[in-house]
Amino acid sequence: MTRRRQIYEGKAKILYEGPEPGTIIQYFKDDATAFNAEKKGTINGKGVINNRISEHVFSRLSHIGIPTHFIRRLNMREQLVRQCEIVPIEVVVRNVAAGSITKRLGIEEGEQLPHTLIEYYYKDDALGDPLIAEEHIACFGWASNEEMQDISSMAIRINDFMCGMFAAIDVRLVDFKLEFGRIYDGDFSRVILADEISPDGCRLWDMNTGEKLDKDRFRRDLGGEEEAYREVARRLGLLQGEDNGPGEVLDLSSHRNKLRGSANPPKK
Repeated sequence: MTRRRQIYEGKAKILYEGPEPGTIIQYFKDDATAFNAEKKGTINGKGVINNRISEHVFSRLSHIGIPTHFIRRLNMREQLVRQCEIVPIEVVVRNVAAGSITKRLGIEEGEQLPHTLIEYYYKDDALGDPLIAEEHIACFGWASNEEMQDISSMAIRINDFMCGMFAAIDVRLVDFKLEFGRIYDGDFSRVILADEISPDGCRLWDMNTGEKLDKDRFRRDLGGEEEAYREVARRLGLLQGEDNGPGEVLDLSSHRNKLRGSANPPKK
């Protein structure tokens, strides 16, 4: 496919003009960032893995009635998605205490939350994506009450489904980030799931060993980032087939001991 005009480049993806009106080509990079891009690096093959994992998760979510921007995967690093107007809110769904909430509230990492918690952050890199309340969203018109009802309802359904999906492969879904967009039909609009779902935006812990299988390995200098991402893809059954190219997607059998040796299990 002939590549079209570049529309936007973010921390982990590049967006190109799609082949048809209302479509965008989403290219997954190997670039890795943390702490609002204060830490930068590269995880070899990450873009390929994230493309496959996100395709898999979005496809399965569509089967349970979650509307998404995903159309189809084009190749190892690109997928075709519907163009939408991104709602300027990051939705974080938490099942277990980890990351910023442990620092803000003094909760020990690994503590099971009494119930699933949904937090909202304003998407603005210059401001550090600050935590906001639904009152802020309504006050500044970032999303309507109806849109927020749809967003929160979808977030809970997505969490329920993904918790089961990952538990089936012995992975604990600790928390994850979602982004949503608007698509228009005349004067009417509706909210759909956008962006990606991958180890870049999810905290995933092995249920038996507690080892981290996500970007926290990069954030905390634990090592084994490539192996962790590939382990998630392997357990989801995504490593077999046409994309098993040298240096891109590999069997993890020779790397598992190394990964476990550098793991940092959560405290009980």
